[in-house]
Amino acid sequence: MPEPLLFETAADFAEGTAAVRLGEKLGYIDHKGVLITEIADPNVGIIGNFSEELAIARAGEYHGYIDVSGDWAIAVQFKQAKSFSEGLAAVQGREKYGFVNTRGQWVIEPEFVLAESFSEGLAVVKQDNRYGYVDQHGDFAIPIQFKDAWQFSNQRAVVKVDNQYGYLAPDGNIAIPLTFDGAFTFSEGLARVRQGSQWGFISPDGEQAIPPQFDYASDFSEDRAVVLQRGQWGYIDRTGEMAVSGNFSYAADFSEGLAAVQIEGKYGYVDIGGKMVIEPIFQNAGPFSEGLARVQVGDRWGYVKPNGQLLTQQ
Repeated sequence: MPEPLLFETAADFAEGTAAVRLGEKLGYIDHKGVLITEIADPNVGIIGNFSEELAIARAGEYHGYIDVSGDWAIAVQFKQAKSFSEGLAAVQGREKYGFVNTRGQWVIEPEFVLAESFSEGLAVVKQDNRYGYVDQHGDFAIPIQFKDAWQFSNQRAVVKVDNQYGYLAPDGNIAIPLTFDGAFTFSEGLARVRQGSQWGFISPDGEQAIPPQFDYASDFSEDRAVVLQRGQWGYIDRTGEMAVSGNFSYAADFSEGLAAVQIEGKYGYVDIGGKMVIEPIFQNAGPFSEGLARVQVGDRWGYVKPNGQLLTQQ
């Protein structure tokens, strides 16, 4: 019987590959578990997932980007680097952050204390201990003014003024008043917010979709959101009704129809109806991505299929 294919480290699949370490080899496998790209540069210690066909790689204390062949596409030179999004990547030059294109050319000069990836045409940047948003030309679309600011999603972005959170519209106006003690990014048309110690959900117009009533809540994913209530983990539907419950010590978001849950210290997967389809036998488990999920088997990592079978050696 074929042995499970196990690695020292393993990442989620993205753009057809997953970053793994097998012994001294660092590279990327395909969906069959075949090592299709091996990193030749021995100075590379960490590699990330591909995004827009480029992946962050760290050599020593600095970062660059490799292409799908494992060669350097953008030379190691940045103190910090973030994944490409909308054709640009936020990187830290000597001291400040700016944005480069996929050829490594500066498109927005490094002048920010911090910078996040572009989303919906805008990127969060920080100057003088406050946040604002720039467009892809580097012009300020929304001036520096916020105590905290997040990426746009569903045409809404979380911002903080004083000690309260609300949501911004792309034109810079407050779309949802600053009335929350905690607020998070919109996902599938709903955003989780906190009032005091209780969590609920709002719609993009600011209306209360699910009243605050949970001790914790995660973002919606595949019409389900993880919640913690009275010490019990479960999943609610978009009406706020409990859709999946069980003796879970922990529950993760749904992805590709399955969600990792922890029972008595081990991880397995439930389907959208709450049926345990992969028994809890793993030490840890990640989300399904491109038909496979990384799982910890002993002190190593492998990949499990939706039918519960581990990816095996070819």
